[in-house]
Amino acid sequence: MATLNDIAVGAAINILSAFAFFIAFAILRIQPVNDRVYFPKWYLKGLRFSPLRGGAFINKFVNLDFRSYVRFLNWMPAALQMPEPELIDHAGLDSAVYLRIYLTGLKIFTPIAFLSFAIMAPVNWTNDTLKGSNLTYSDVDKLSISNIPIGSRRFWTHLVMAYAFTFWTCYILKKEYEKVASMRLHFLASEHRQPDQFTVLVRNVPPDPDESVSENVEHFFLVNHPDHYLTHQVVYNANKLSHLVNEKKKTQNWLDFYQLRFSRNESKRSMVKTGFLGLFGNRMDAIDFYTSEIERLSKEISFERDRISKNPKSVVPAAFVSFKTRWGAAVCAQTQQMRNPTIWLTERAPEPRDIYWDNLSIPYVSLAIRRLISGVAFFFLTFFFMIPIAFVQSLANIEGIEKAVPFLKPIIELNFMKYVIQGFLPGIALKIFLIFLPSILMLMSKFEGFNSISALERRSATRYYIFQFINVFLGSIITGTAFQQLDTFIHQSANKIPETIGVSIPMKATFFITYTMVDGWAGVAGEILRLKPLIIYHFKNFFLVKTEKDREEAMDPGSLGFNTGEPQIQLYFLLGLVYAVVTPVLLPFIIVFFALAYVVYRHQIINVYNQEYESAAAFWPDVHRRIITALVVSQLLLMGLLSTKEATQSTPLLITLPVLTIWFHFFCKGRYEPAFVTYPLQLFLLFVSSSAGSQEAMMKDTLERAREPNLNLKGFLQNAYVHPVFKGEDDSDSDAATEDLKEEPAIVPTKRQSRRNTPLPSKQSGPLNPLLPEVDHDY
Repeated sequence: MATLNDIAVGAAINILSAFAFFIAFAILRIQPVNDRVYFPKWYLKGLRFSPLRGGAFINKFVNLDFRSYVRFLNWMPAALQMPEPELIDHAGLDSAVYLRIYLTGLKIFTPIAFLSFAIMAPVNWTNDTLKGSNLTYSDVDKLSISNIPIGSRRFWTHLVMAYAFTFWTCYILKKEYEKVASMRLHFLASEHRQPDQFTVLVRNVPPDPDESVSENVEHFFLVNHPDHYLTHQVVYNANKLSHLVNEKKKTQNWLDFYQLRFSRNESKRSMVKTGFLGLFGNRMDAIDFYTSEIERLSKEISFERDRISKNPKSVVPAAFVSFKTRWGAAVCAQTQQMRNPTIWLTERAPEPRDIYWDNLSIPYVSLAIRRLISGVAFFFLTFFFMIPIAFVQSLANIEGIEKAVPFLKPIIELNFMKYVIQGFLPGIALKIFLIFLPSILMLMSKFEGFNSISALERRSATRYYIFQFINVFLGSIITGTAFQQLDTFIHQSANKIPETIGVSIPMKATFFITYTMVDGWAGVAGEILRLKPLIIYHFKNFFLVKTEKDREEAMDPGSLGFNTGEPQIQLYFLLGLVYAVVTPVLLPFIIVFFALAYVVYRHQIINVYNQEYESAAAFWPDVHRRIITALVVSQLLLMGLLSTKEATQSTPLLITLPVLTIWFHFFCKGRYEPAFVTYPLQLFLLFVSSSAGSQEAMMKDTLERAREPNLNLKGFLQNAYVHPVFKGEDDSDSDAATEDLKEEPAIVPTKRQSRRNTPLPSKQSGPLNPLLPEVDHDY
């Protein structure tokens, strides 16, 4: 168990590490040679140019202005100066709202920490309960609720504070939900014309013996949406082609590498082995080998493109259908198209850069099975990860380490080593064990078949949060308590074990303090250094870059990584809300994390990250829901803790607290969530009657037609949802392939001749109104 000295040593190590990262960043960022690593967003926007183009030779690589080294922390105020509206325009609403999660944490925990240390800390400290017990504890634990005797009237203080903290948290959550909803509505109302505003994704198109998928889709929408349908793009199974294109790109990089090496030393030609991973097979000239590989891949790509464009089996039963108006797309996306609810499924189309193309070819009927398999796999992953969690908790127990490795006992017994082991090692060990988890969870999400990157990230974030809650939070508490109080468990009666656990849970705050310092302090500071992208950029720049375009592709701006960042933030919300009443000493460490992360990530969003997509803050309901979950968990744990303390008078009054919190959640859900789940054109349905809302929903279309009467909307939407491999720039025949895919006429003659004026229902499209029973018509 970490003592006050252990925490002090851990804090010193992490503060020095964070300061070292900031110093290194301050020096590296002002070097001209690193400009594209630390300011890639401005290069991608075309607002910044390379400092390597002119000036003295040494000035191209090293900054000789010594005054800039003195102002090494000026990036912090610079990161805070950009106003939020300008930030939204610069980086998008997703990035701006993501930063508001950190601000929400500061708004919630700063007043809570003040009250906790002003009221709770003296109440807990002025007791001697732990001193008279046989439990293992440290001086830090005297600030926890564990130091209050059983049945004490002081528990009324904790009850009142629980109500105060809950009401304050709910107040902030409501204000933030209202603010973010307003920002989303304003952003969507002022957003420029985008393809996804006019387009829906149609899945599970039923087969028709008389028509191809393309003909079937066109005929269905001419029949059922004759006044609004504009065009469509069927979805091709181009996964193999995509794999070939990526393989060719990697091969081209190797060819560029060996050609650049040869140009620098023409007296020596590089040789490679042509077998598995370049370790086996015959030796061959590297340039000749990769040139032949590119020729082979080019032929395969051309053949595969030709096969896809001519083989009907390459078309999957899905399509992107575009409409003349946003209103028409909104109606289609939110209505059931057929009496059979399993076919002609429509949803709002993701924006083109948000689509995860590989999953569009997955049969719709297999999605439920895939999600069941993924859920079972996630259960076993969560269950078996308790093993490394138990190992991490064993590191926090000096006696356990000495028993496991007795030959290290003389070293472990040194005071400094004790401080390092208990104040730093558990946190860094847990961080290491969690490194590969986000990648595993993202693979599971891809296996489930979600069709957009945003959906993949939100699904992965949900599972990461569940994993953190079960393993990192509950697992650390349970296993840590078992290790620390093992001797007490053995030598006491079974009916005393719940009481011992209740006393021990608040004392686990010391472990979470060490983890917060490693992950929330040093980890966040390490993020700004961008060591991995720095190394990769200079490697590519030295070995692969030939042109300015190559240099731009060598940049790796990255993105926020919602699937990893948001669940990690939620862990700190959980820890702060749970320990605010029982062990307030944890709160200052969490506040430092929120403040530091806000500054660092604001800088990264302004200068570095380039978001892959824009969801207009659609993730905020998830953020709100998880904070509410943390609040309810804190209340239930406090209720259980007080029951073990035999606070019979105050404990029953806690029962209403989770009930009120859940009611508040449903109130916010009904009041604000529709703005995040309905189609953007129905913004005003949240505030006004449905008839007035329909008029407002069409307002943007009306204004656009008035401003641009000659707008060629079909031309704007024609290629928006063509698979990227058909419009890549790497292959000379890509334009021709795209034209082949567009050669299908707008109206294809079939046996039933789909015509705009007299649409005849097909076997699959059903009657003119698919939700009404069929009746006979006299034409």
